[in-house]
Amino acid sequence: MEISHIIMDYNIAPDVFKRVITAKKLIASGKCKSVNDALEQTNLSRTAFYKYKNHIFARDEVQSGEIATLAFTLDDVTGILSEILSVLATGNMNVLTINQNIPVNGVANITISLRINDVSANLDEIIEDLKKIDGVNKVHLLAMS
Repeated sequence: MEISHIIMDYNIAPDVFKRVITAKKLIASGKCKSVNDALEQTNLSRTAFYKYKNHIFARDEVQSGEIATLAFTLDDVTGILSEILSVLATGNMNVLTINQNIPVNGVANITISLRINDVSANLDEIIEDLKKIDGVNKVHLLAMS
């Protein structure tokens, strides 16, 4: 069985991997204007940098975590979306997309996609909290990926 990816704790990673990650962050942040500046600051050779730069990533460089999509049926009342977003923020969820249809007969349908990798509460508990918001008629988990 061939393994194509591994996850490694930064604290035990070889020093060259750490320097590649640091150099990439310096370049991405604009703290170094060129690859040469970043390599000089990190004491890393060009050969090592180019050998590993497309193969070593810090966790925040790759899209990580699960994505959940919640479907809502709401009364068309002012401020309800703000209340929903407040509950999601309290649960440490990162909103990726919001799709809201035009309300028909005083009812609006919304889907919200969220990154839930750092959720501070259980998703089921958060859904229950969302159901308690006045004007939320229905909320359910539509998909997870």
